[in-house]
Amino acid sequence: MPEIILMCDPAVAAIPIQECDERLVDVRGSDLLVGHSRQDAAGAYAHVRANIFERLLMAQAALPKGLRLLLVEGYRPPELQERYFAEYAAELQAANPSWSIDQVHMAASRYVSPPSIAPHAAGAAVDVTLIDTDGRELDLGTRVNASPEESDGACYMDADNISGGAREHRRVLASALAEAGFVNYPTEWWHWSRGDRYWALSTASATAPYGPCSLPLP
Repeated sequence: MPEIILMCDPAVAAIPIQECDERLVDVRGSDLLVGHSRQDAAGAYAHVRANIFERLLMAQAALPKGLRLLLVEGYRPPELQERYFAEYAAELQAANPSWSIDQVHMAASRYVSPPSIAPHAAGAAVDVTLIDTDGRELDLGTRVNASPEESDGACYMDADNISGGAREHRRVLASALAEAGFVNYPTEWWHWSRGDRYWALSTASATAPYGPCSLPLP
């Protein structure tokens, strides 16, 4: 498996943010289907930056006939990101009491981005999967948001412990999203982003146009 740069890598944090102030848009009711498994009271999960939405539609248009994208989660408020990271880090520490704080932090960042870096908190990341014309999710090897522990590492994009069919579905998803300008976080086949610090590092961009943001009140 190729070497993976984790979200906690200092090179990611070193990328400066040049916030463009692009708005968050609610994609519900559009041509992009939105799931409900990560639904929150404020509907934050169904929001993404405006250009991210446009590019998701581009990616969907590039899919083979009969397939569509399903958005599972987009924007995640910073305070929720902090909670997710703290909870997962606590689970890892409890399961591995000999680990140092740095080891826990690094392991946690495989699955939940450190709050200061998190692409979801910038409205720049999406968790997506593929569905067919009947609305059924395709087999991509694991469920969306399966942890490395739960999936025995099958959540990694290049995992070799998945079926040939699941691998092909991942290839189709990756081809469409990469063509639309997104980059994948290799520990999570479903996580794609553009405009955040991780994307900037991956594409050798000098700055990231999206930083942590807040959802405007109604």
